[in-house]
Amino acid sequence: MIQLIVGEKGKGKTKSLLDKVNSEIKQARGSIVYLDKSAKHMYELNNKVRLIVAPDYMVNSSEEFLGFVSGIISQDHDLQQMYFDSFLKIACLEGQDITPVVERLSKMSEKFGVDFVLSVSCDEADLSESLKPMIAVSL
Repeated sequence: MIQLIVGEKGKGKTKSLLDKVNSEIKQARGSIVYLDKSAKHMYELNNKVRLIVAPDYMVNSSEEFLGFVSGIISQDHDLQQMYFDSFLKIACLEGQDITPVVERLSKMSEKFGVDFVLSVSCDEADLSESLKPMIAVSL
């Protein structure tokens, strides 16, 4: 399953994402990973959530990003959820159509049983129609 938290920059997407991950960890059966562009929110995350600072791993394209996510999934068979803060930035998709990457993540979600929650800095109206059913929060 894929959930999108959408809204323009500064609307509170990160707070919404942090609240969601911290409430989910309380009932999680498996592990949870949080990808971000920096370690800025490290102390706002429950210590059971694994924080990965994506730029540290030199991901330079959306294809590399998908490979990076696949690698994380392959190393943790108990992985239940992944949260992506600043999705456009960490997935190298700023100014691009996110639909193909989200569709690939959806296939990965189905195949491996991992749920993805993405924080996307754009207005709901700017998303393709195929992504609108995935919107969980629009700010």
